[in-house]
Amino acid sequence: MTPIEDELAGWLRLTLRPGVGAERQRALLAAFGLPEQIFAASRSAIASVVGAEVADLLRAPPDNEKVDAALAWAAEPGNRIVTLADPEYPRALLDIADPPVLLYVKGDPARLSGPSLAIVGARSATAPGISNAAAFAKSLAEAGLTIVSGLALGIDAAAHRGALAHPDGITVAVIGTGADRVYPARNQALARQIAERGVIVSEYPLGTPALPYNFPRRNRLIAGLSRGALVVEAAVGSGSLITARLATENGREVFAIPGSIHSPLARGCHRLIRDGAKLVETAADVLDELSWGLPSSTRAAEPDAPARPARSARTRETRPADPPFEPRTAPPAASAEELRVLDTLGHDALDIDTLAARSGLTLDALYAILLALELEGHVTRLPGGRFQRL
Repeated sequence: MTPIEDELAGWLRLTLRPGVGAERQRALLAAFGLPEQIFAASRSAIASVVGAEVADLLRAPPDNEKVDAALAWAAEPGNRIVTLADPEYPRALLDIADPPVLLYVKGDPARLSGPSLAIVGARSATAPGISNAAAFAKSLAEAGLTIVSGLALGIDAAAHRGALAHPDGITVAVIGTGADRVYPARNQALARQIAERGVIVSEYPLGTPALPYNFPRRNRLIAGLSRGALVVEAAVGSGSLITARLATENGREVFAIPGSIHSPLARGCHRLIRDGAKLVETAADVLDELSWGLPSSTRAAEPDAPARPARSARTRETRPADPPFEPRTAPPAASAEELRVLDTLGHDALDIDTLAARSGLTLDALYAILLALELEGHVTRLPGGRFQRL
C-alpha cells in the first residue's frame, strides 16, 4: 500500500465505523488532526471528546473488507475519494453546517468548485416543466455556470440533460446512494454522460441503497455547492422545497418559475415566491441576480413566464419528502387518446402545433379530440388558437 493509500485507508476506517456519525468524526478531527492521530490516541483522550461508547467503537477491529473495496474503487480510472483535508474538497461545502468528511467522486473533483446553480423540481413533472428545466439549464450552462441537481426523474434529469446539450456544459449530480450505484436505474445512460462531462458525487459509502431518508439529507449538498437554487416545479411539501430552504439558510439565492394556478406542481413554487424567492422568466433574470454575465444570444431563447419584482429569498419549513403526485382527474369514459391529450396538455395553455408534437397525434385527430373534450367541459379554447385544461 502506498503512503497515499495508507492515509486514505485511515479516513475510510474512520468514516466506515458503525455508530460514529459525521458530527463525531468532525469533532475527533478537530481535536486530534488526521485519522491516524485519532487511532493513535488513548481511549481516555478519545472518550473526553466523544464519550466512552464511541471510544470503544473506534478501538474495535476495522472492517478491512469495506476499506479495501473502497480503495479498489478509488483506484479505477475516473474515480476519486476526496477528504476534508484534500485541496480539491469544494470550499463551498465548508460553509454548510454539516459538511461530509468524505466525498466519493466520479469525474473531475475540480468541477465541484466552479460557479454553479442548482436546478431542482418534481419527479412527476409536466412536459412544460421538463422543457423549462432543460431550456434554463442549457442557457445557464452556456453562460458558464455548472448545473447541480440530484439525478432524479423529471426536473432533475431534464436539468442535467439541458446542461449537457451545450457543448461546453458541465453538470454535477449529487446522489443519495453509494457512488457505485445509479438510482433510478433508467438514468444509467445519463449517469455515464454526467461522469464523462461533469461529476457524480456522494457522501454515502459504496453499496448504499436508495434509502428514503438519504435523499432529503443529500439536498443540503445540492444547496451547499451552488450559488443559488432554481425550483422549476414542486408540490407543497416537496423535497425541492427542502433544497430551497437549505439554500436560504446557507446564504444562497432562491429562484422559482411560476405555473398555472390549477396545477398542484406549481403550488410549491408559488409558496416560495410568496415567501420571497425571486420569480424568474428567463435565464437572464437568474444571472442578473447573481451578477453573472449572459451572452446576448441566449436572451431570446427562454420560455415565457410572467414577471414580478425581486424580493429577498426566504422560505418556510417544509416536510422532508415528496408526497405522491396528485393524479389529474380524468373525465368519465374517456378514451385512451383523450387521456393522452389531457395529460400532454397539463395545466398550461398550449397551441395546437406544440400539443401535436408532444402528443404524437395528427392535427386532424387532435382537433377532433379537443372538440369532444371542449364539448364535455374539460378543455377551453383561448385566443390565439391555444387550448387549456379546466
